[in-house]
Amino acid sequence: MGQTIIEKIIAAHCGRKVQPGEIVWLELDIVSARDFGGPNVVKNYEREYGDQPVFDPDRVVFTFDLCVPACTLKYADNQQICRLFAKRHGLRVFDVDCGIGSHVMIEEGLAGPGKTLVGTDSHLNIMGAVGCFGQGMGDVDITFSFKTGRTWFEVPRTVKVRLTGQPSPWATPKDLTLYLCKMLGTKQVALKAVEFVGEPVKQFSLTGRITLCSMVTEMAGIIGFIPELNGKTTQELMALPGFNLEEWPEPDPDADYENEISIDVSGLPPQVAVPYLPHKVKPITEVKGTPIDSGFIGSCTNGRVEDFRQAADILKGKKIKPGVILKCVPATRRVYQTLLEEGILEILFRSGAVVSNPGCGGCAEGHIGLTGEGEVQISTANRNFYGKQGKGQTYLASPAVVAASCLAGEIISPEEI
Repeated sequence: MGQTIIEKIIAAHCGRKVQPGEIVWLELDIVSARDFGGPNVVKNYEREYGDQPVFDPDRVVFTFDLCVPACTLKYADNQQICRLFAKRHGLRVFDVDCGIGSHVMIEEGLAGPGKTLVGTDSHLNIMGAVGCFGQGMGDVDITFSFKTGRTWFEVPRTVKVRLTGQPSPWATPKDLTLYLCKMLGTKQVALKAVEFVGEPVKQFSLTGRITLCSMVTEMAGIIGFIPELNGKTTQELMALPGFNLEEWPEPDPDADYENEISIDVSGLPPQVAVPYLPHKVKPITEVKGTPIDSGFIGSCTNGRVEDFRQAADILKGKKIKPGVILKCVPATRRVYQTLLEEGILEILFRSGAVVSNPGCGGCAEGHIGLTGEGEVQISTANRNFYGKQGKGQTYLASPAVVAASCLAGEIISPEEI
């Protein structure tokens, strides 16, 4: 019997063939910690191992992206605790000026096809977008990995999800992702690896793949992969540092799947997740006209250049409705630079949007751009649980829908602008 993608990656890091359900010791290529969880890792490490060196200083990193630059004393202390530990052990720190850690690690070539990467970020399964096994873990597990370079893991079963049909012209990868959240819920791929196949996802750019893979968390899955590549995405991947296409993981033709699910996306219109669940998704026609107070474009799910281009195409030459605030946060410094060079920042600024420095801003409590009680926000983030972004109500949508809605002052499809 052949192997699925996740089975192949785990087997390569165990030195032997593995079976689903088996608990293995997994060798790690990169171990990371961010400014949330990172200080606990440092405290745990110093309590358990004192001044002993980490397993490999070149493969242990810190990323700061949650509260950047620090706007509370707690985060200022947390980040400095990590900086001092990194200095003592010779570790790299992607500091407050870099952006979202998972995206930075992709841009820096730390995450690549066939690699394994863990950290204190619940959305590290975003790494599936570049053929890498990424996983968020607790600070105790990451502490152990800092010292040993490995972790225990149960080999998950794999579900194949095949998309068929042609969505509507206004349906973006975020819309297909939200629809998948609705159709798969939190049970069909729970604690499973997922391989997404079919022409609709094969055509995704790297940005679209990042969007889908990042929200496998909201489907309760372990990680998602999109094995089929198109020419444009191949070029995008090859432009990443150290990327080796020959190592791109693909399943064996006779791989064994726990289940195969087919989902038809023919004619799919823009989708919106209504409060307070990411899989409580409706076509935009059912929520059209809902008044909004604010919008957010960014997060690890939709903070790439392509996302802001999408919004800028709609906002160019227009003004956000008075009384509505649009907050824009690029994923990384490199993204910010491209937005600057392409004139996208100017379009956002002239439309009336607020543009912040790179980071996670607007995604969770503790970041900039929280919602107040009674505030209605439309956001490109990945979660809309009550209290996650403040006391307001958050609707999830694509950058195009967010931009159009901020112009109208109510939820609206971009095709109506």
